[in-house]
Amino acid sequence: MVVLDAVVILLMGMGLVFFLGGAVGIVRMPDFYSRLHPAGKLDTLGIMAMVTGLALYNLGHFSWQALLVSLKMMFIVFFVFLSSPTATHSIVDAGIRAGLIPWSKSRKD
Repeated sequence: MVVLDAVVILLMGMGLVFFLGGAVGIVRMPDFYSRLHPAGKLDTLGIMAMVTGLALYNLGHFSWQALLVSLKMMFIVFFVFLSSPTATHSIVDAGIRAGLIPWSKSRKD
């Protein structure tokens, strides 16, 4: 039980670091397109770590109901892994179609 708690704490901490890194990346990046990179990558990794930690914590007292809830949590992770890159691509495509010009160092904003 102590090992399971340590793994859960490690996963939750990793998720917090990924979410914090994504938030800092969104604030620090110069334009719309480069802000989508930390938003898509780090938030996906953050939700994977956090929800996996919660699913393992839920299995601390094993029952069939806890197993099914943990399995549903892992399905959430799977669907986020499918939908996040697709959503990011769609947002970038919408920006390009709207005529949003990418940031360049030579251009003054």
